[in-house]
Amino acid sequence: MARFIFVTGGVVSSLGKGLSSASLAYLLQSRGYKVRLRKLDPYLNVDPGTMSPFQHGEVFVTEDGAETDLDLGHYERFSGVSAKKSDNITTGKIYNDVLKKERKGQYLGKTVQVIPHITDRIKEFIKNDSSKEDFVICEIGGIVGDIESLPFVEAIRQFANDIGKKNTLFIHLTLVPYLKSSDEIKTKPTQHSVKELRSIGIQPDIIICRSERSIPLEHRKKISLFCNVDIKNVIETVDVRTIYEAPISFYKEKLDIQVLNYFKLKSKKPVNLNSWKKITKIILKTKKQVNIAIIGKYVELKDAYKSIDEALTHGGIENNVKVNLLRIDSEKLKVSEISKKLKNISGILIPGGFGKRGTDGKIAAIKYARNNKIPFLGICYGMQMAIIEFARNKLKIKKATSSEFDKKGVAIIGLINEWIKDGKRIKGTDKNLGGTMRLGSYEAKLKENSLIKKIYGKTVIKERHRHRYEVNINYKDKFEKKGMFFSGLSPNGLLPEIIELKNHPWFIGVQFHPEFKSRPFAPHPLFSSFIKASKNHK
Repeated sequence: MARFIFVTGGVVSSLGKGLSSASLAYLLQSRGYKVRLRKLDPYLNVDPGTMSPFQHGEVFVTEDGAETDLDLGHYERFSGVSAKKSDNITTGKIYNDVLKKERKGQYLGKTVQVIPHITDRIKEFIKNDSSKEDFVICEIGGIVGDIESLPFVEAIRQFANDIGKKNTLFIHLTLVPYLKSSDEIKTKPTQHSVKELRSIGIQPDIIICRSERSIPLEHRKKISLFCNVDIKNVIETVDVRTIYEAPISFYKEKLDIQVLNYFKLKSKKPVNLNSWKKITKIILKTKKQVNIAIIGKYVELKDAYKSIDEALTHGGIENNVKVNLLRIDSEKLKVSEISKKLKNISGILIPGGFGKRGTDGKIAAIKYARNNKIPFLGICYGMQMAIIEFARNKLKIKKATSSEFDKKGVAIIGLINEWIKDGKRIKGTDKNLGGTMRLGSYEAKLKENSLIKKIYGKTVIKERHRHRYEVNINYKDKFEKKGMFFSGLSPNGLLPEIIELKNHPWFIGVQFHPEFKSRPFAPHPLFSSFIKASKNHK
């Protein structure tokens, strides 16, 4: 039977519960154990698919087509284990499931309540599909004390009683702030957060204390005393310079050892952190640098393009170069300012997105990259913008557009049934926006003698998708006559997956999201090649 570790947060959100969970998972894996990571989100949305990146950050997509919290990206990058639909759930999904059963009469006339019906469904999710793991780490979103998270906290309290406390471990992550004005570290917020947790019926076994500077022993003893936790289980995590230092930091604090001691388990093999030390050294100390511009409409929120940021970093690790990211708001990017804004840029990336807002800036930047031979990578919506730019400026189709945001122009991009007679839409309609896109892993066939085939070294690839609109295949011949090569297609030949320019050092657009499959120790080949081309750009 799997042992369950529950990670809760206190004081403030965004302290790093996801990174802490992912780091612990890696360390336990390194000691010879099989680990699974899960996220329980308290918001009422069924999934984050329809939420603005400004509200929620990036939407991560799993192999099997789930739109999930961005923390699942951290889980995959650190543990190397691909997440599933069964690894992320929200309050909205829980209530949706329960209410569907109620409508079908499956509760046999009983009054449906938070306890036991909602909490039972949460416990069912926690335990489901976990028989092969030694540890299941469940992160509870939000912070203790939020109204939204109460059913989840109650559910894990019940769960510990159901399977036995010896099989469950509670970790609480809190903020230990430093007050500059008085030059003091304060433990009171942690004390209050633990008090709140204990009032709900949960005594944390380990407290992880997030701080901007090291916590003196006397303060740790104070936390130990007031929070009823062994001093060895008061773990500090000081702000790191890169997230890839986190496993090293937790190893020094012996977090994994304390977890194994709690469960009365021994390490099956020693932990080797040389790989983490190597990549952190490259990220922090390498003198070679390359400047990459990310041009999108969500750049104000760093987490909006989290997986892309990390994938570019991975490409830098592969090429032994530090990647400097310049985030440019496409809405504010004026054509007259492009040459000035992109003067010292060695590579341009247009990420995914939705809607018309910011398209003019993206299209102008793509034209600049094409004309000035600057390495360019267009991802999903970025590829579609590259198609529109080329159609307008090389094919001279001035009204070329996407039916997503303009129904009057020439639909170079559109829904399948808009350009294939009697064709079928992929997964749903444009009226119901949630969960109706082409989601998850799909195959693509790569053309011989193409740059993309050289990059992948394969003829058939599988990549993750998240989009509703497709490039109109009926324009393929016109594009290729002008030098834009459709180098990757869906197996049936109807859906363009990859485009590239013939007379350009490195210009590629992909309909999928390669960033979701990049790992620090296994950088995605597309990002490695893009950074290499940018590194060599003069």
